[in-house]
Amino acid sequence: MAETPEIPRAETGNAGVPENEPQLYESSRRDPVAEFDPNKMRRTKPGIKRLILILSVLFSFFLGLPFLLKSVEIYRAPLPFRAIDSLLNRIESNPVVLPCRFQAVFVSSDGEKISDSRAEKLEILILERITKLTGSDPVCGSCGNNYTVSVTMESGKDCIRNRNAGNGCLWPCGEIDFSAFGANLKDDDVVDELLDSALRGNMDCADTGGKVYTVVMINRDEEARVVVGKHRHAWVLGKVEEIEAVSMITDIFVKFFINGGKKDGSIQPEFMPVGADGRVVLSFSLLNADPHDWIYDWDFQSIDEIMLAPVVEALAPIAKISVESQVLYHTPKSSFAQWDEKLASYICTTKDLPFFVNSNEWHLDTSIAAGGRSKVLQFVVYIPSAKECPLLLRLPNGEMSMTNGFISPMWGGVIIWNSPSCLRDSKSKPPTVHTLSSQDLHAVSEIFMGQIRQLFGLNSGSVQFAGSGITNVLASQRGFTEWELDALSRRHTCFNLLSCATTLGSLSRLVQSLPRMIIMDEIGKQVKYSLEAAGLAQSNSSLGIYDASAVSSRQARTLAEDAFFHPSIMSISYYSFEHFFAIYTPFFLPVSLHVVLAAIKEWKRFKQERAKYLEWKANAGES
Repeated sequence: MAETPEIPRAETGNAGVPENEPQLYESSRRDPVAEFDPNKMRRTKPGIKRLILILSVLFSFFLGLPFLLKSVEIYRAPLPFRAIDSLLNRIESNPVVLPCRFQAVFVSSDGEKISDSRAEKLEILILERITKLTGSDPVCGSCGNNYTVSVTMESGKDCIRNRNAGNGCLWPCGEIDFSAFGANLKDDDVVDELLDSALRGNMDCADTGGKVYTVVMINRDEEARVVVGKHRHAWVLGKVEEIEAVSMITDIFVKFFINGGKKDGSIQPEFMPVGADGRVVLSFSLLNADPHDWIYDWDFQSIDEIMLAPVVEALAPIAKISVESQVLYHTPKSSFAQWDEKLASYICTTKDLPFFVNSNEWHLDTSIAAGGRSKVLQFVVYIPSAKECPLLLRLPNGEMSMTNGFISPMWGGVIIWNSPSCLRDSKSKPPTVHTLSSQDLHAVSEIFMGQIRQLFGLNSGSVQFAGSGITNVLASQRGFTEWELDALSRRHTCFNLLSCATTLGSLSRLVQSLPRMIIMDEIGKQVKYSLEAAGLAQSNSSLGIYDASAVSSRQARTLAEDAFFHPSIMSISYYSFEHFFAIYTPFFLPVSLHVVLAAIKEWKRFKQERAKYLEWKANAGES
């Protein structure tokens, strides 16, 4: 058998590769799967569905946040904070003063020649003394330093005026011949109306620039009489030297025409009995302490028509006044009276007055205005029982009260009226109803009028001017003279503007300190109208329009009070930011925290998986 020849083979390495190409073969045989690390690489691109899902949930929270804030938003009407601060600073830095014009008239019938320099000299003297009496610092509600003085000297046919006298509201020289009146000049009512007709007859006199107050010096050879009329003038009848006349004139100007008859013209809040809404209710009550002894009634309509109607009309620029009346029974007083053998009467001292009013038995607050912001002034006629009759009031100086009544500031007044059938230790018969006589009603009305004047910060009557160098102060049938009403208008204008500015300032600070407080549109309108009324009152005050400034200031105060006490301000919807977060944080914080953490975690995972994919892709590209 023949042998097969052996074919020679080339030598190979371990892998069977020819020796001349060992490296090339090795590269072609390397397996990528053998070098793939699943912890560091991945062959597929990472998905973004989970990331999109979690981010959509997160963004839904952010998108819903404005809707949440809008749903819990508190409505706040814009308020003029700068205008409020400006008003408050303006009133505090510049007290409200109304201009006044003073006129001194020297009338002589002896035909003495008058030099022009005398009027100028008298003007300087009067100005210096007025400045000395009023001081350099203006008092709110007075004329302050905003006044002018005119001097007129009339002698026969001569009429001399000072250069600063102006043109309007001046004394009509030659219109009145005082020498023709003779003894009638001592009739104060006649002279008062005569001067009023002469001063009002000047058609150039306007209501702007301030009221004109006139003092006429009538030179006659007799003892001087000083009379203050019920209009806006006074007169001195008699022989008076010029220096003494200057002192008299300035005293009348300051004490009466500026201060309203009071020594001090400053504002006392306890004598501003006008409610926050600009209303005053005069409530009159007739109290029968024990109807088993006697019963009294009254014809109050006559009091209302005769006394109160003129008062309501006179005080109309200052307040809206309404009148009520009632008769009550079984109304004993709270204090005890002591028997005085000498006077044969029961005596009630001023120390007992704080306990006189029996709040438990005297049901006086029956008015519908008692529950509101109107001011209710109580006027009581107390008829004591037979056990304490007659009942008299003793003053601190030991004398007995002439009116047998007293007042309580900001509350009202009480009159003790003793029954004519007041017999102690007598057996009373079955009581019958009596009616107060017209004389008794007239006396009671006069006392009530004095109490109303006192409650408004004026003197009760002309009796209190005794001993002050004034012979007589005429009273007006309306209860208030024109110069007293002017003083009340100035005081209430200042008080109302101060109260308005203070209230609006408090409202401004309150609103800015509580950003979650509800401010309705109505409040914004009330603040706006209040500022407009206050601005109008200041404008009228600077022009000297007294009644209009009083009405505007009252409206400004009323609107400011209405805005401050608006019911929506204290609504239950008010809460602070801390309260807001305390309510919503327990619900939204855990949910939102989990969503945010999940989003962060998913974002990190996505970045890590994407890095693995990029690593694998790079290795695959190299192979």
